[in-house]
Amino acid sequence: MPRAKSDKDRKIFVLDTSVILYAHNSIMNFAEHDVVIPITVLEELDQFKKGNDTKNFEAREFIRLLDKLSQDHMIHNWTPLNGKTRGNFRVLMNPENQINANEIFGEEKNDHKILNCALYLKQHEKGRKVILVSKDINLRLKAKSIDLLAEDYETGKIKNIVELENTGKYILDNIDPEHINKLYDQGYVEAKTVLGTRKRKSNAYYILKSDKNSVLAYYNSEESVLERVDKKLAYNIKPKNAEQTFALHAITNPNIRLVSIQGVAGTGKTLLALAGALEQRREYKQIFLARPIVPLSNKDIGYLPGDIKSKLNPYMEPLWDNLKFIQNQYKETDKEFQKITELVNQEKLVIQPLAYIRGRSLSNIFFIVDEAQNLTPHEIKTIISRAGENTKIIFTGDVFQIDTPYLDSQSNGLSYLIDRVKDHPLYAHIKLEKGERSELANLANELL
Repeated sequence: MPRAKSDKDRKIFVLDTSVILYAHNSIMNFAEHDVVIPITVLEELDQFKKGNDTKNFEAREFIRLLDKLSQDHMIHNWTPLNGKTRGNFRVLMNPENQINANEIFGEEKNDHKILNCALYLKQHEKGRKVILVSKDINLRLKAKSIDLLAEDYETGKIKNIVELENTGKYILDNIDPEHINKLYDQGYVEAKTVLGTRKRKSNAYYILKSDKNSVLAYYNSEESVLERVDKKLAYNIKPKNAEQTFALHAITNPNIRLVSIQGVAGTGKTLLALAGALEQRREYKQIFLARPIVPLSNKDIGYLPGDIKSKLNPYMEPLWDNLKFIQNQYKETDKEFQKITELVNQEKLVIQPLAYIRGRSLSNIFFIVDEAQNLTPHEIKTIISRAGENTKIIFTGDVFQIDTPYLDSQSNGLSYLIDRVKDHPLYAHIKLEKGERSELANLANELL
């Protein structure tokens, strides 16, 4: 954000509740510009301060931050933010305007009270640009319809999502056939002889092609070699394409402790992660398979009938489906079939909502987080920061299929993870491109 040349160039940003719940320290991220918090936002945050979800944490932390900043100040007046390079903030009570958003939209709502605050500032702070900041697209559209400037909260958003999701895999043509033959004969080749001056990224995967042949390879940055990647079975699940082969290699590679797998529905993300975990079950104390609960219509699961197990079963069923699919690769009399049942009964393999696992110690755990695109960056960080010794974490999801309000392809936790840790020696990212569920499912993804 360019610095203001004068006081009049300093903008006024009006923050919506959704911004605070996304990042409690957002108030500190507007450079030297001033920030206004409508009193309605504090009233809404009061409803979120109790609970164990990330939004509850963000609400509590923001309230504490505001209390710290407002010591010896009346916060309805302009109050300095910490730091010489930052501006001021104030809490604005519900003002009376000539233009009333409640009347314009024909309904009295908290969103309209926030719009009224922005309208008031636009009228009374002459010569200064007033901008409403919200993660709520509909509120931004309402603001623009009454001639208010409005924008998303941009801090932490990924700029080039298309480039980002292709991180981790490279296709190289016109490779010397001798290099490919050497990879087949001895299983590895010096990276510099194949890649030359190309930048080498840790745990990157390659499809190397010559005129007559091709090979799948993995860059081992510790040894500075390209290693051949073969299709291998994991609990009787066999990769069906190059990307699935890469994904399973990363999942079963003990030197890679953090993996993200991006792909649309039906590409095999969760199936491969679970099959790879079962293949390595002896190396870990437990296998956790979890996903965030995103209720339909953004209602709490308390609206659903039955006890807590009945309420949660619909959300966990896709994970059980993957486990049953793997189990059904065997006959009921096979020891592999019986082993899965035994793992579940002994709670060596646990399928639960992410909220039930959050806060637990993650030592000696193989941890799979499904639908990770519905997590915030803070939630991703919280999960990884709890990893103890001999823990491996797999995040799977589709950054273009967001079910959580106020997240999008550029601001969700999975995109944030890929952007921040790419090229780290402990991390690998794979994008699955081809649907392998069925020809019918592929038809839906491609044509409908």
